[in-house]
Amino acid sequence: MLLIKTNRDTLLKPLQTVTGIVERRQTLPILSNVLIRQTEDKTYFLATDLEIQIKTAVPKDKADVQIFSLTVAAKKLQDILRSLDATAEVSLTRKDNHLHVKSGKSVFNLQILPAEDFPEMTEQIPVTTSLTLKQKELKKLLHHVQFSIAQQDIRYYLNGLLLLAEDNQFICVGTDGHRLAYTATSLQEKLTKQEVILPRKTVLELSKLLTDTDDLIHIEYFQNKICFAFSDITLISKIIDGKFPDYNRVIPTKNKKFFDISRIAFLQALQRVSILSNQSDKFRGVRLLISKDNLCITCKNNEQEDAQEELAIQYNDESIDISLNVNYLMDLLNNVSSETVQCAFENANTSVLITIPEEKAFKYIVMPMRI
Repeated sequence: MLLIKTNRDTLLKPLQTVTGIVERRQTLPILSNVLIRQTEDKTYFLATDLEIQIKTAVPKDKADVQIFSLTVAAKKLQDILRSLDATAEVSLTRKDNHLHVKSGKSVFNLQILPAEDFPEMTEQIPVTTSLTLKQKELKKLLHHVQFSIAQQDIRYYLNGLLLLAEDNQFICVGTDGHRLAYTATSLQEKLTKQEVILPRKTVLELSKLLTDTDDLIHIEYFQNKICFAFSDITLISKIIDGKFPDYNRVIPTKNKKFFDISRIAFLQALQRVSILSNQSDKFRGVRLLISKDNLCITCKNNEQEDAQEELAIQYNDESIDISLNVNYLMDLLNNVSSETVQCAFENANTSVLITIPEEKAFKYIVMPMRI
């Protein structure tokens, strides 16, 4: 039975949208599959890992008259379509428990599993809070904080991003316990306080799918899930059940000694001196010696090798000698696009506050190290 006959990209593009969350090795074989469902007017593609679900749809070709649902290996189908020419015509035919993928003289037979066995997540009722943002706005917020999220930390609530809607503010915070990134944007509507911790995998997938456009994204909070709807895509994610740390206690308020510095110049200097850091160490330290109109950056390793860079700055306060994780600094400088950043200090034993002059809402806090 012929199900679909169309050009390659009509199938490949929606498939690529949903398969980012699919793992080849799953405890349940059906989780390696994509659900393809065709109705009278659209063809839907849906994938899930039981924590996240992504669904997208494309208009149905008028020639495709069949209404059907099936699941097939997502990565295998994607690899097959990628291997074909961009202009190739592809037909999908169902025969018993196999899906025949044919293009020209190429034929592939894939095993299918019943659509009714696919663990589809559904949106819940009631919606506790809903809000709307521009896609480029949310993409920027996520990009500025996601690198601070912990990875596989025993404190499970740090392995996600705080999304807080309160009054007319939408706030994003990420931390791994050693550094913290905070940013916010204004909302048109005033909302009651609603906060969730969004899993790291969801944050990364959402960042990939969002576009740098003024197109809107609609966000709905449920009791234990959150839903993002945008550009014919619906992403539903479970949330991390836990209490996020009080970020307000971490943001320093007494850092009155500061200097502005070129982001690129600072980044390149750090990259050069870090060549002689202890590469095997998880926490690679770099020493900043701040004195009148001068920033000296030094790095040493266990082989008694060292590197030093000096940068001119405008600074006329007491000298500071502080050590920081060089990876934390480079993560920030690689993920923002401003020409300059501002570094503010209280003393050598307290956290550094790094801000972006043209973005007042953004704050990045790094704890000092002992080298």
